[in-house]
Amino acid sequence: MIKERNEDNIIIATFENGKYNTITTETLLQIRDLVKRVTEDDALKGIVFTGNGRTYCSGFDLPTFLGFKELKDAVAFFDLAEPVFMEVFMCPKPVIAAINGSAMAGGLIISMAADHRIAKNHPKIQIGMTEIKIGLGLTVVQSALMRYGLDSEKRFRTVMYGGERYSPEASLALGIVDELASEEELLPRAKQIVTSWIDNPARAFRLLKYNLRKPVYDQMKHYLATENWQDGLNCMFDPQTRATLELVASMMK
Repeated sequence: MIKERNEDNIIIATFENGKYNTITTETLLQIRDLVKRVTEDDALKGIVFTGNGRTYCSGFDLPTFLGFKELKDAVAFFDLAEPVFMEVFMCPKPVIAAINGSAMAGGLIISMAADHRIAKNHPKIQIGMTEIKIGLGLTVVQSALMRYGLDSEKRFRTVMYGGERYSPEASLALGIVDELASEEELLPRAKQIVTSWIDNPARAFRLLKYNLRKPVYDQMKHYLATENWQDGLNCMFDPQTRATLELVASMMK
């Protein structure tokens, strides 16, 4: 789930769901509502995503995935998740990922939908996409967000095909994050960026962001409407993938 607080008209949205801050259906619905409110309320300047405890967000809730009995269950989940990611991507106010701990899978994808990523500089933090080692691919929207955030097909191949976990310093070198900060500086720096970007005459940031991202948004929307992306979710029912998901889920208890 998401816990919110308002600091200086900036919403601090904290992932908070157990030790690993996983993304559930409830989390997605909360994010959708949050983006809508920030978009419509002129007083609000933007959103900072961060995590509770030592984890930023480990991704989608594995018990939810393991609860899918057939393809239509997985499709129903991603029929919700895909538009939510796109709404974060197109939020007209600044969205900053203040990565306070490990960020994996869906947690990293949410971060890639943001405008800027700041990671706490701590050697124990791990950032990455291990999907290939589990037997999972990415959906249409997730792939587009990863390519956009990494700003390079070569970086996309490195991160996605390798399935490695990176330290904050390695993540900065690869372009996964934009900057590093100490724990004390992390949220103040995120809020500073929000304010510096939005507090300009006529809030020009909004038009600049819209023009930058609208072509990518249109492409994602087109693919969702015209491509058979649903069949790609069959990988979730592969016996080896299922066994790996069960193993990982048991280790996270």
